[in-house]
Amino acid sequence: MVSLAPAALAAGGFTDLEFGLTLWTVVLFAIFAFVLTKLGWKPLLAMIEEREKGIHEAVGSAQKANEEAQRLLAQHQELIREAGRQREEIMKRALADAETVKNDVIAQARKKLRAKGVDLVVANDVSRADAGFEVDTNEVTLVSADGDETLPLQSKTAIAERVLDRIETMLRARTPALK
Repeated sequence: MVSLAPAALAAGGFTDLEFGLTLWTVVLFAIFAFVLTKLGWKPLLAMIEEREKGIHEAVGSAQKANEEAQRLLAQHQELIREAGRQREEIMKRALADAETVKNDVIAQARKKLRAKGVDLVVANDVSRADAGFEVDTNEVTLVSADGDETLPLQSKTAIAERVLDRIETMLRARTPALK
């Protein structure tokens, strides 16, 4: 068996404290803390505070931009709604104006029918882009003493056939020999 001599025990164990070593450790730690505080801690804290300030500014800026975007979106949606309302009003007025023009054209045709003493007047609105001059289609109203007949938009050839059919019907009614 091995016995430990008192000299071996005096060499220092893990739990033994040595005043000189402890003092120098505390002094070195204090110097390290001082240097770290002066040279590293303040700049590090300043950098962290600057970064935090930048993040707060970016968040604030993003919130302002979001609020502005929401305001612009609401404004844009209101403009679209207003444009839709205006479109509806314009369409109603245009349809009413077209009906008025059509009625005026038919009224003028009736007046011409009486003034000229003819049996049939073919009335059409030449202001329309899809009917009348320089297009292959037309919409007309046949005005006679027997009543009015509106022929829907179709080829001018089809319109001519319908006008000739109406004239033929009127001639047969007037002339017994043609029946």
